[in-house]
Amino acid sequence: MTTIKRVKTKQELKQFVQFYYDLYHDNEFAVPYLYSDEMATLQRDKNPSFECCEAEYFLALKGNKIVGRAAAIINHRANERWNRQAVRFGWFDFIDDIEVSTALLKAVEDWGREKGMTEIVGPMGFIDTDREGLLVDGFDQLSTMYVNYNYPYYAQHLERLGFVKDNDYLEYKVKVPEVVPDKFAKTTQLVQKRYGLSVHKFTRHELIDEGFGREVFHLLNATYKDLYGFSELSQKQIDKLVNDYIKIADLNLVTAVMDGEKMVGFGITFPSFSRALQKTRDGRFLPFGWWHLLKILKWHKTNTVDLLLIGVLPEYRSKGANALIFDDLIRQFQRYGFEWAITGPQMETNGGVLSQWQYLESTPYRRHRCYKKGLIISNTNYSLKSWK
Repeated sequence: MTTIKRVKTKQELKQFVQFYYDLYHDNEFAVPYLYSDEMATLQRDKNPSFECCEAEYFLALKGNKIVGRAAAIINHRANERWNRQAVRFGWFDFIDDIEVSTALLKAVEDWGREKGMTEIVGPMGFIDTDREGLLVDGFDQLSTMYVNYNYPYYAQHLERLGFVKDNDYLEYKVKVPEVVPDKFAKTTQLVQKRYGLSVHKFTRHELIDEGFGREVFHLLNATYKDLYGFSELSQKQIDKLVNDYIKIADLNLVTAVMDGEKMVGFGITFPSFSRALQKTRDGRFLPFGWWHLLKILKWHKTNTVDLLLIGVLPEYRSKGANALIFDDLIRQFQRYGFEWAITGPQMETNGGVLSQWQYLESTPYRRHRCYKKGLIISNTNYSLKSWK
């Protein structure tokens, strides 16, 4: 029999985080997430997203053994933005037992109903920069620290329980070319001459002390505002992202496009930490995890780069600002000896973004899916329709 336990103590939260590492310990494609990041994200006093979110965490047990976990999250800012009353499920992992997955999702649904929610969606995190979507294709490809990895049976359970597709994300594996494609090189020259746009490589002082790091994420707010489930980042959330990413980034792998003094586009990339994380002890820095990660961060001991975040203001996309980002980053990738680039998740309906890969040797790599289901209100005999 499966029992559900609500996480109340820090020790129980540690068990909640640890379950993923135990479930995927021997999987050659899963990548451990950084343990410290997981703990910080899930704690109310360390994650600024709790200024617009509330959450509860649940563990599933059979006897005294933990067999599953799930987070229930309500992002009030996103619900207001998209006119939804949705409870999100995330950090959703479980053994291949329908009783376990049913009990976990019921706990999330019941909590959502108590809060007045009319639908359940996920997997999703607190905000758009958290991991989103269930892996539904690409199980035999090495994952990254930025996306969910899960076993194929997860989707089978969700669909058996009445969940349907809400949104799909695609990721591409891109061969780093030996020569910058003419499309990017010629477009770069054209837009520099016609529109006066330019590539800028930031110094750490500019990003941290002069506020350009914050400006990157203000720009992200503007460029991502119409994407699925997005909620505008607050200043506290931006400060945390600057601290988590900008402070440690290799600035050769960060590119901005400027129109005079105005930033109109950006690209943030990191060398892949996937193999290094697999060598750590469950995503922990100690005893020797720090050394494997340092080799990637400082000396780029990997043949793969992750395209983490790319954004261009809508009015500059038609002017070819994207080409300046790719032209510059490809040259940096060549210099570092990267052979492959892995894109971040992109909505399958975002034709403008997906079309840019046609100019490079690329192939679809993974597909993630967000699911939804209407919640039955306890004092009625019908199910409210999910948002379409």
